[in-house]
Amino acid sequence: MLRRLLLTAAVSATAALTAVPSASAGTPAPPPAASPLPTASSAPLAAAPVGLSSLYTAARGGMEPAATPPPARPEDSGDRLTVTVQDAGNGADGTYELDCHPAGGSHPRPAEACDLLDGNTTWGKDLFAPVRPNALCTLQYGGPATAHVTGTWAGRPVDARYDRTNGCEISRWNSMVPFLPDLMS
Repeated sequence: MLRRLLLTAAVSATAALTAVPSASAGTPAPPPAASPLPTASSAPLAAAPVGLSSLYTAARGGMEPAATPPPARPEDSGDRLTVTVQDAGNGADGTYELDCHPAGGSHPRPAEACDLLDGNTTWGKDLFAPVRPNALCTLQYGGPATAHVTGTWAGRPVDARYDRTNGCEISRWNSMVPFLPDLMS
């Protein structure tokens, strides 16, 4: 029902915008002012994202920008993360820098860690999201190891914490190996 109402409003708004006469019937309308935002006529509709928001944007003449990632800034030219691992044992404790694109830094396995992160990065999902608060997790304990990840990934700030206090947290940690140390071996 909401979709139908929005579509009806979009069509009505489009019709109203195209039917507006010029100020005086004998004088041609002045050309539209240049705008930094794309208009419906300046970009093909086939290239626009599909969804209610894109229909709304198209109906308004393209005056509202579509949802796009923020522009890249020179200082964000690479993905950089700092990983601080504590109580992992076997020489895995410490603070490591990871640079990706190109891979480098003080991380023990930078290329593999960057490949893992790249392969699991999906638009619209937080790669470093915590376990949902209402998740049902086994009551197993994976040890005292913790990790704190900060920095920038895919143009977004990262501040994530990892531990091994239950089955969900152990699984979350293990899904990030080799970015995080492998504690299974």
